[in-house]
Amino acid sequence: MRGCFITLEGGEGVGKSTNLDFVRAHLTAAGKTVRVSREPGGTALGERIRGLLLDRHETGMTADTELLLMFAARAQHLSEVIRPALERGEWVLCDRFTDATYAYQGGGRGLPAERIAILEQWTQDGLRPDLTLLLDAPLDVGHGRAGARGGEADRFEREERAFFERVRARYLQTAREEPARCRVIDAARPLAEVQAQLREILDAFLRNR
Repeated sequence: MRGCFITLEGGEGVGKSTNLDFVRAHLTAAGKTVRVSREPGGTALGERIRGLLLDRHETGMTADTELLLMFAARAQHLSEVIRPALERGEWVLCDRFTDATYAYQGGGRGLPAERIAILEQWTQDGLRPDLTLLLDAPLDVGHGRAGARGGEADRFEREERAFFERVRARYLQTAREEPARCRVIDAARPLAEVQAQLREILDAFLRNR
């Protein structure tokens, strides 16, 4: 029996890492074998591509190059990790997937959605998440949390506020267009309330599997 594919999406500082652990633990407690991964990355080759994409010194990278690198990493991830795990009946839990490409390269960079869709079909051949959990928070909240983590800002984190406004707007547009797959969680609320909503969504999803 094929496993299920669940993705966590959201902008900077919305708590994806913390809540990824929560979702993994909840699914494991429900008896599922869970494979956790991330994008860009998830494979040895994908992680090297991730390094290029996030390197703040890569100032000359074009939007098209960025898009193609994202899908190059994704193609390897699908072939090496995601498809084999699903075929084994495992549940794959991924920190970002193609919704992030529509948000960051589409919304943020302004690349046409039609161009992204061509690459999506070519690379994924119809494979899409069964459930997407979109953690959403106003920019001031998310960026305040991200700033509190410290450390050097990567190539994306150094973008202007307007870039992240467009990213958030595109994420929310996707959620409106695909309500059967996407669930929006108010990540500005206290963590206990965020995880209570996640638990409710996951339990409802599990009942139908």
